[in-house]
Amino acid sequence: MSFVGLFLSGAVLFLNSLMLIGKAEAKSVGVFNLFVGVIQLIIPFYLMMVSGQHHWELYNYASIFLFGLTYLYVGVTALIGLDGRGLGWFCLWVAVIAVVYTLTAIFHFHDAVGAITWGMWVFLWFLFFLSNSLEMKIDHYLGMVAFIQSWVTLTIPSLLYFLGVWNTPVVQQIWLIVLMVSIAYFAISLFKFRLFVPLTHVEKS
Repeated sequence: MSFVGLFLSGAVLFLNSLMLIGKAEAKSVGVFNLFVGVIQLIIPFYLMMVSGQHHWELYNYASIFLFGLTYLYVGVTALIGLDGRGLGWFCLWVAVIAVVYTLTAIFHFHDAVGAITWGMWVFLWFLFFLSNSLEMKIDHYLGMVAFIQSWVTLTIPSLLYFLGVWNTPVVQQIWLIVLMVSIAYFAISLFKFRLFVPLTHVEKS
């Protein structure tokens, strides 16, 4: 996926995370989702038209649509107050597609950082499905995951690429550690969250 697209996605996911934890107003964030969503539809269409139409080129450009369509759907849902269940089911579909990108990164490209990154996005889209379609009360946890992923899978990798150091062995090894630590934090936080829910329920009952 284009690192310019990743950079813009980092900004959107950062704002969406703040919206989820109640630090930003939904309609305001929705406008930015629409703005970036449109850009992330125009760019891949253009790249596909001027490309050599090789299937791996189309495969890479198609991944940009996953983000662009998600942002458009989030933006429209926030702005006009749509029922979020449709968005959630779309996120489940995207999560399944992202599993394919994860497996391809492992078995075809042999890209450990790319595979873990796609795996983290699978988890994020699946959480959006749980929150919107199954209406699970996980917005604070989801917001925390989105906040961290906005930096470690999108914004910082893009900046490192622009600086010309992203593909160096040292940075790749460091980033493997960063991603693994992030995943461990997600797991620990999820465990704490699952313990907290029953305790709260008992106190209320």
